[in-house]
Amino acid sequence: MGGTTSKQNTTSSMGTGTITTTSSAAIHSRQRIGQNFLLVWMDANINQSSKDCQNTLAHLRDVVNDVTIFTEPDQCIQFLKDTENEKAFVITSGSLGKDLVPEIHALPQLDAIYIFCGSISSHEQWTKEWDKIKGVYRDIKPICEALQLAVKQCNQDSIAVSFLSVDEGTSNVNF
Repeated sequence: MGGTTSKQNTTSSMGTGTITTTSSAAIHSRQRIGQNFLLVWMDANINQSSKDCQNTLAHLRDVVNDVTIFTEPDQCIQFLKDTENEKAFVITSGSLGKDLVPEIHALPQLDAIYIFCGSISSHEQWTKEWDKIKGVYRDIKPICEALQLAVKQCNQDSIAVSFLSVDEGTSNVNF
């Protein structure tokens, strides 16, 4: 990342969660869901001062603590590529998702993508080509429900399990 790129990071606390809006190429901080998860919301038309956006963020914060918002796909892509030890969940608009998904789909840290748009029918066909896309949604509540299940599944998948044979679990001492 050379040259003279400008950056603007705005963090505001609304309730108990943190919303980070990023409109730059230089990204270093990560917002976590639980311990090792990221939630990224990519939409060029996000207006955090609108009642609708605040309502959407409130629903997302019912599931996760922190949401990182991007309005430019290049910054979102770089942020995800820089992520190494965390699983990422992405919510994107349908119009941006069509170009964003091919760029991020192969990233191993990307767990799931949710398309959030006003017209489900115009995005259902192309989304079938990508297995990490978990659905196309018009409302935030079903995304939150799907996200809750995905986080739960990732948490279960990360639990270490040890198996002992019956002989290993008993003592060889004779009484």
